[in-house]
Amino acid sequence: MKSSIKISALALCLFLFSNRHSNAQSTNQTYRSGIRLSIGADAGVPVGSLRDGYNWNFGGSVQADFPILKNQLYAAVNGGYNNFFAKNSSKRDDLHLIPVKAGLKYFPIPFLYVQGEAGASFLTNKQSIGTGKSAVFVYAPQLGALFNTSGKNYIDAGVRFEGNAKLHDGGKANNFLGLRVAYAFNL
Repeated sequence: MKSSIKISALALCLFLFSNRHSNAQSTNQTYRSGIRLSIGADAGVPVGSLRDGYNWNFGGSVQADFPILKNQLYAAVNGGYNNFFAKNSSKRDDLHLIPVKAGLKYFPIPFLYVQGEAGASFLTNKQSIGTGKSAVFVYAPQLGALFNTSGKNYIDAGVRFEGNAKLHDGGKANNFLGLRVAYAFNL
């Protein structure tokens, strides 16, 4: 597991490096002009106590980025769906969450960003997992890159830690490491 994470991180770094040099002649404005929408796939691995009952998660999300400051700082709004697959489906149901988050996305250099979001995760199957809660607090710091494919089209790839508050009274936080790969375009 640790070696696969290291290999993935190295591959991402190499891809970032090669993409930066291949787009060296493009201007910063190419990467940061106007409102940007993205639609993508989300996948991850549970960490902490969530790892005890679930193997991995998969879902999708839609995000809108609104420029705030010199097209370097954006307000981000994100909504999606995450399915956490139970380790033993005969003893436990999958966990279904709909996270709705808002935050900021900052580009220190034209294609690399740091993003932070907070919001609520809504449980769609609260009765089957045995909780009375309908929603829990969620936060998600993220690092990512925006790869220009052509004109106003991009591939947006980010790695994040997503933390969800306790689903059960007396329980523990439900966290995961996630990857989001999305198709993005400017309006």
